[in-house]
Amino acid sequence: MVDVLVIGAGGAGLVAALSAKESGVSVKVLTKSYPTRSQTCMAQGGINAALGNVSEDSVKSHYENTLKSAHGIANKKMIEKLCSEGIEAVKWLDSIGMPFSRTKEGNIAQRRLGGASAPRACYAQDYTGLKILHTLYDQCNANDIEMLSERFLLELLVENGVVIGVEVLNIKTGEVEQHLAKCVILATGGYSRIYGKNSTNTVGSTGDGIAAAYRVGASLSDMEFVQFHPTGLKNSSILISESARGEGGYLLNKEGKRFTDELAPRDKVSRAIYEEIEKSGEVTIDIRHLGKEFISHNLPQECKLAKLYENVDPVFELVPIKPVAHYTMGGIDVDEAAQTNIQGLFAAGECANQKVHGANRLGGNSLLELIVFGREAGKNAAKLAKENLLTSTEHFACKQSERETYALDLLIRSTCKVDFYKKRDELAEQFYKNVGIKRDKVKLSTALEYLQSLKEEIPLMGVRDTNKLYNTELVEFLEFKNIVALAEMIVSGALQREESRGSHYREDMPSENKAFEKNTIYYKNGEKLCVQLMR
Repeated sequence: MVDVLVIGAGGAGLVAALSAKESGVSVKVLTKSYPTRSQTCMAQGGINAALGNVSEDSVKSHYENTLKSAHGIANKKMIEKLCSEGIEAVKWLDSIGMPFSRTKEGNIAQRRLGGASAPRACYAQDYTGLKILHTLYDQCNANDIEMLSERFLLELLVENGVVIGVEVLNIKTGEVEQHLAKCVILATGGYSRIYGKNSTNTVGSTGDGIAAAYRVGASLSDMEFVQFHPTGLKNSSILISESARGEGGYLLNKEGKRFTDELAPRDKVSRAIYEEIEKSGEVTIDIRHLGKEFISHNLPQECKLAKLYENVDPVFELVPIKPVAHYTMGGIDVDEAAQTNIQGLFAAGECANQKVHGANRLGGNSLLELIVFGREAGKNAAKLAKENLLTSTEHFACKQSERETYALDLLIRSTCKVDFYKKRDELAEQFYKNVGIKRDKVKLSTALEYLQSLKEEIPLMGVRDTNKLYNTELVEFLEFKNIVALAEMIVSGALQREESRGSHYREDMPSENKAFEKNTIYYKNGEKLCVQLMR
C-alpha cells in the first residue's frame, strides 16, 4: 500500500506528486497515456502571475480580473489564494528549471491575454504548458517518483466512505490491477472531448476521473460551464493560442475588417466569432503585420501548426479559425484543502472545481491553478496519509477486482448490434450544435432526448476486438460510457440554469439573473442523477 496515489500525470498530477513526496510520504503515479502527452502541453499562452516585469500590475488587479471573468459564482477566498500565491508559484517553477522567455533585462517575459488588465502571463515562446510539463516530469524522475503508464481508471475503491485505492485496466496486458493507498489524488483532466472534432483537447479528455468519482458518491459542480476557445483552426480544431492575439493579432471578418475586441474575455470573443461565421461563413486571424522575425521568435508553434494543419503560412497569409470547446470549468467538487466529500479522495487541475473559474476561466489561470492547487492537494493528502493507519482492505479489494474482471470479460465477449464509434460522433455533433456556444430550451431538450435514447442503446454496444493485449477499442468504449454519463449532467444543468452567465449563453434568456448566482451541484441518489443550485 502506498501513502499517496496520484491518478493522472499532467501538470496537476506531477505537481501533486512532487508536493506529497516533499512531505516525506511514499508516492505512486498512474496515467492513462504517458506524462509528456497530457493536455497540459496544449496550454500555450502563459501562466498568470502579477510580477509586473513588463508594466505595472498587482495581485489585486489579478484578483479583480479573475472575479469579473467568473461572473459571480466563484469563491472569493479561493481566487485570493490563487492570485496571491501566483508570484511564488512562478518563482518556484523558475527555480526548478522552467525555461521562461526573458526580457532584455533578464526578467521573466510577460504578455497580456484576454480579460487581463496588464501583461501578466509568463511564457516560454508559445510552448508554455509543454515546457512546464517537461520541467515537472524531470523533477519527478529526479525525485524517484514511481510512474506507471497505460493504466485506465476503472473504479475507485471506497469502503465505509473512505477511499482505499483504485482499480485500473493495464492497457498493455489487458489485466485488471488494484493499487491500494491511504489517499488518492485525481488529476485526470477535463471532458471537452465530448465535442469530438470540435474540441482542442486530446482524444483522452473524456472525464474518466470525474465519472469514476461520481459513481462512488462524490459530488460534482458547475458541469454546464464549458469554455470555447475563440481560435481553433477551422478544419482541424487545433488550438491557435491566445498568445497570437496577445501579441497583437487581429480577428477579421470576410470583408477583412476587425469586428470585436480581440482581448475581451473568451466567452465574448467566441460568441462574436460564432455570430460572424453564421453571418458570413468566415473569420480569420491576421498576424502578418507582426513580421517574420517576431513570429519566428515569439509564435513559432502557431506558425508551424497553421502550416501543418491548414496549409497556410501566417507570416504571409490569413489563418481561418472557428471557436471550439477547450476547457471545462466544472468538475469534482472539492473543499479548501482540495478534498472531496469522500475521505481521503482529493482532486486537482481541470477535473476538480476549486471554484476559481466560475462561469468563464480567465486565460492564463489554468496553468497557475494546477501549480497552486496541485501543491495544496499533495500537501494535504500527505498529511492525511501520515495520520491514516488503514491496512485491512485486502478482502474488500479482492472481491471488487473479481467483479470488475468479470464485467470486462463479458464486455469483450458482447454482441455489437450498435456501433458506438458512430454514436460517439453523433453525440459530438449534437453537442456542438445544441449544447455549444449558443443554447436555448428547445436545443437543450433535443439534446437530452437524444441522450436518453442513447443510454437505452448502450447495452446493445460492445467491442469487436476480443484480444486482451492493447485493446484500444475496449478503452475507447469505456471512455464513451463516461462521456455519455457526463453529457447528461451538462445538459441537465444547462436546462436548469435559466439565464446566460459567462460561457453558458442561452439565446432564449440572454441576461444574467441574480437568482441563479449559485453553483450547480450534481450528486447521486441511488442510481438517480440529482441537480441542485446552491450558494
